[in-house]
Amino acid sequence: VAPEPGLVVAGIPTREDPRDILVARDGLTLGELPAGAVVGTGSPRRAAQLQALGLGLEIRDIRGNIDTRMGFVTKGEMDAVILARAGLARVGRTDEASETIDPLQMLPAPGQGALALECREDDEVTRAVLAELDDADTRAAVTAERAVLDALEAGCAAPVGALAEIVEEPDGTLEISLRAFVGATDGSLELRRSEVGPYDDPQGIGERLARTLLDDGATAVIPPRE
Repeated sequence: VAPEPGLVVAGIPTREDPRDILVARDGLTLGELPAGAVVGTGSPRRAAQLQALGLGLEIRDIRGNIDTRMGFVTKGEMDAVILARAGLARVGRTDEASETIDPLQMLPAPGQGALALECREDDEVTRAVLAELDDADTRAAVTAERAVLDALEAGCAAPVGALAEIVEEPDGTLEISLRAFVGATDGSLELRRSEVGPYDDPQGIGERLARTLLDDGATAVIPPRE
């Protein structure tokens, strides 16, 4: 989340579906997996939220590309694996998923499903081209989510989830509704908090939500700012 001097994110195109998906044997959903079922994921964020659901699942760490991860299920080595839906969507394989997981059960990683188009800050021609691909709603949502991660001083491997959505009020004004999760991978800590604020202040919304999480105990999982 820290900017690199000399570079700029000049465009963030319209976001792919940010949710996680389950690929399970026999087409089972998350709620249908029996206690003791083995679920593979390489994400502490997913592991923490799975444990928080209290389904009695056995979580195993996995690595590899899409075929490798899904192969754990097809070969019978695991009952299910969890992947980002955007990854399968971009290779046209969402029909192999058993379930798209509701964010009420599992919040995605900050920025999941979005692409950042980065270029040299002084390259005005390229910046102008990439700016044409920029989607304002996606940029606002991703900025809010990344602000949570930044203010928590957490990295991409931290057990942190965040999802921002653009909401239109009855009077036509736009707001950002932001939800975040911080938890322990053993299920001993689960914090779910939310914040709503003006569309033009995504950074502030994310920072305020991060402060709430830290005040409520996130420091047990994420070290406090020095």
